[in-house]
Amino acid sequence: MKYLRWLLFPFSLLYGLVVIMRNWCYDSGFFKSYKFTKPVISVGNLDVGGAGKSPMTEYLIRLLKDNYKLATLSRGYGRKTKGYLVASGESRVKNQEPRQENQESRKEDTSLQPPAQYPPPTATATATNFGDEPAQFKHKFPDITVAVCEKRVEGLRQLLPDHDLVLLDDAYQHRAVEPGLSILLFDYNRVDEPHLLLPAGNMREPFNGRWRAQIVIVSKCPARLTMDEMTEVASEVGPLPYQSLFFTSIEYQHLQDIDGKSTDLEIDSDTTVFLLTGIANAKPLLQYLKGFTSHIIHHNYPDHHPFTLKNITKLAAEFENCASQKKIIITTEKDAQRLEGSWFKSTLSGTGNLPVFVVPIRVKFLNDGGQQFDQLIIDYVREHTTYNSLH
Repeated sequence: MKYLRWLLFPFSLLYGLVVIMRNWCYDSGFFKSYKFTKPVISVGNLDVGGAGKSPMTEYLIRLLKDNYKLATLSRGYGRKTKGYLVASGESRVKNQEPRQENQESRKEDTSLQPPAQYPPPTATATATNFGDEPAQFKHKFPDITVAVCEKRVEGLRQLLPDHDLVLLDDAYQHRAVEPGLSILLFDYNRVDEPHLLLPAGNMREPFNGRWRAQIVIVSKCPARLTMDEMTEVASEVGPLPYQSLFFTSIEYQHLQDIDGKSTDLEIDSDTTVFLLTGIANAKPLLQYLKGFTSHIIHHNYPDHHPFTLKNITKLAAEFENCASQKKIIITTEKDAQRLEGSWFKSTLSGTGNLPVFVVPIRVKFLNDGGQQFDQLIIDYVREHTTYNSLH
């Protein structure tokens, strides 16, 4: 693998040159970044793979949803639809005529603009229509608005007139929008890796791109991370003087059934777990389950893998042939979104209703950092919503 990285290194230099030029064009104002007066919070990372963006977005939803009308806006990675789309069951925006304006005025106007269309196009919240993560948001928080759009500026113009704030999931590299607050995540397990750009490494942009964030979070830390270890990790991340640094770990919740209902099922040393994952890094979950049982059969697929009938049939056959008296199938919330459609349900029923369970996760702040983080977010949202209420 090391030699392959060296072979790909020239392509990383070329990729880096393009990214640096693109960022320079935005930083210098040659390319326009749109800024909105209402609160827009971006959650993202510098590298590819899972750094915990979706759990952090869910944390923000829980923090804000009871006091503000909020929406999430994602690109909708892996969906088979195009353009702006809202998960069905949500409140429609008010009927307003789109304002006519020329392109130059749109570039200069950073205020809210009326939606371009009414009613907004809607669809059922499935991974096929929205991507797995937005579908997960809608299923867990049915009362909020969940939207997807490749062009985030267009999506924000649709959402903000009828919402107090918008959470942008995985939008750190989407420079056409200048969020009011950017949260940048670093995976604890990868902070000491070389900062090599794609394709030789995992970085989407150079490490110095971290300057755009106001909040930096080291995610997926061990729950008992010591102060000395935090100091060491902080030196690797190198937060800038104006950036607030936090450390979080993953907190696994009680198992749920495939429909998201809580169960009292317990895993013990006699349990055989068939683990089905299609996420960027399943190691933390695997390690967590090994704390209960050593009998784990892992069906591991790439991130965002679209599960097929062949995949599930193979899993079902192995499950049926397993001699263990106590056996279950476990998957993640994100993966459960891609287990949709009649083919999956028919496979389950055709094999005696396989016991498929989901293990939810939540973000837990270390070193009592949660209260400070919450206050930073609430202060930002309150300041900008108060400002807008006066206009």
